[in-house]
Amino acid sequence: MSKQYVEQREDVYWVSGTRVSLDSLVYAFLEGQTAESIAQSFPVLTLEQVYGAITFYLANRPEIDAYLQHEEAEFEALRQTWRTKDVMFYQKMADARRHRHLSELRGMGKEIWKGIDAREYVNRLRSEWNERP
Repeated sequence: MSKQYVEQREDVYWVSGTRVSLDSLVYAFLEGQTAESIAQSFPVLTLEQVYGAITFYLANRPEIDAYLQHEEAEFEALRQTWRTKDVMFYQKMADARRHRHLSELRGMGKEIWKGIDAREYVNRLRSEWNERP
């Protein structure tokens, strides 16, 4: 009897019957995490599901690596689009990072978002994401 540990829905690979992407497991695996530690990071998955997903990846490595490269390129293109469309927000973030250590940024949300309607910003990003082919 054979089980299907990975399924493809809407051009995305998922651990079957879950909302956990194969990407998440593969990146953890490639970073050197064990199946046991990955299972601990994803409590909705059984150790069997993690091993099954890793086995699927290893058995289909060229295809999945190409898929991951495509997803990374698509994400980077989307990130660049956001940076172009909302230059002011990203400039404020860059200025904050350049002038302050990360630990000093705690509590600065109001300053960074000053002049930006957060709800409108998030809704615009959502609509752009939904328009994505």
